[in-house]
Amino acid sequence: MAEIPNVYQDDRRAAAYAALEFAGTYHLAFRDLPALIAKYVRGRRAVDFGCGTGRSTRFLKELGFETIGIDIAPEMIERARKNDPRGDYRLLDADGLARMPEGLCDLILCAFPFDNIAPRELKIRLLGQLRRLLGQDGRLINVVSSPEIYTHEWASFSTKDFPENHHAQSGDPVRIITTVIEDSRPCVDILCTDEEYRAIYESAGLAILETCKPLARGDEPEKWVSETRIAPWVIYVLGRR
Repeated sequence: MAEIPNVYQDDRRAAAYAALEFAGTYHLAFRDLPALIAKYVRGRRAVDFGCGTGRSTRFLKELGFETIGIDIAPEMIERARKNDPRGDYRLLDADGLARMPEGLCDLILCAFPFDNIAPRELKIRLLGQLRRLLGQDGRLINVVSSPEIYTHEWASFSTKDFPENHHAQSGDPVRIITTVIEDSRPCVDILCTDEEYRAIYESAGLAILETCKPLARGDEPEKWVSETRIAPWVIYVLGRR
């Protein structure tokens, strides 16, 4: 497979994502996280892997975690530091995780970075490195896009211009437009099925403790499109095997 460019290493994209909050379809990705974290996590040390412009890092800090945000995109880290000058944001290269201390944290949150990571072997390697950062009872929460997000319309996303998404197999590139930011260029993600993620987690030494597919309830102050019928996200709660 040809290398898929990281569409987030882009200053215009970083500026657009810096304005994102937790409304619309994104609300469903974060709505259930506080309860899941309270259920599974003991301790207050966290790493936000793929922190982007710091939205999810600030989310963890508001929950009371001492949080390190890490990302490979300098444009994103620059915006995160600007939005949260007191935050701990670190720019890491592909091997930077291997240089971080073992057992560093009680929680690792991955809010969407694995949507953009290819190939499969790289997913396994990075998840194995993240596993090493967990304390013995630490938990990794991986929030990913469901395969269905790329074939339907949503309050915050559109895929109608990409009919080829309907024929994509796990590992293929898929395209999606975020409609609630100023940057209307499509994002290029990598489709990954539940079956594939389960195999990847096993290879990385991680066990699934719970899987959550959040749906809108219909009583939220949002104009939902597909969200009450189809889950746009999948949340995996993982522990060390």
